[in-house]
Amino acid sequence: MKTHPFDKAIKLAAQDDGTWLGHTSAAYGNMVGPFGGITAAQALNAVLCHPDLLGEPVSLTVNFAAALSDGEFSVQARAARTNRSTQHWIIEMLQAGQTVLTATAVTALRRETWSVDEESMPACPLPDDVPLQKGVAPIEFVKRYELRPIVGGMPEVWDASGHSSLSQLWVRDQPPRALDFASLCAIADIFFPRVFIRRSTHVPVGTVSMTVYFHAGAEQLAKTGDGYLLGQARAQAFRNGFFDQTSQLWSHNGDLLVTTHQVVYYKE
Repeated sequence: MKTHPFDKAIKLAAQDDGTWLGHTSAAYGNMVGPFGGITAAQALNAVLCHPDLLGEPVSLTVNFAAALSDGEFSVQARAARTNRSTQHWIIEMLQAGQTVLTATAVTALRRETWSVDEESMPACPLPDDVPLQKGVAPIEFVKRYELRPIVGGMPEVWDASGHSSLSQLWVRDQPPRALDFASLCAIADIFFPRVFIRRSTHVPVGTVSMTVYFHAGAEQLAKTGDGYLLGQARAQAFRNGFFDQTSQLWSHNGDLLVTTHQVVYYKE
């Protein structure tokens, strides 16, 4: 069976000193360096592959200190504290001896409790009724996803006519791939910078920090399979060179799988 490009991209090799060795993937290249979602997934994978792992991911916070250069990198992941049902991780990614990413993660043994999705899945047309994104963006990572924008797609004309930062879309891996925590982490960063959508204007941007909250366990992800996810994203404020954006991803069955919050640098 042919290995999926995503699995090739997040593959890590264990080293004798307890670190993991990885390599950037041209298939997930961005305008400058790799797609932030794939870098976050690589960092998370160092935890998922760790022999001391307890439970499943609950949260991941990634701070992008610098853009990775093409080539090898190393990841250090250590459990800072392990309790009976939760585990707290510290992660650092290095390249050429320099820190390019720092992160923290929480994993836990999930147990059944009273549960409800307070944030309901918005009413949207079904994936087959939504056309594919027009054209192919000249960015490699975009080709790794099937995107069907409902509202707030990438502007077709950059004329400063934007009026809302809201986007809704259907998305899944291309080619389709069964969902897991690593791929869900990457898809959580699929939304284009909100300043592009709000202003319909090109400006330099870069994600500074992103937190991903995993609401679904492995069983829910397995039920999702390789089906479409409904994504929604919007910003709260643009000010003094930084803006934030929140997003949600629901399974095609209506289960809220993940929520994210990130802060992004932009320049006039």
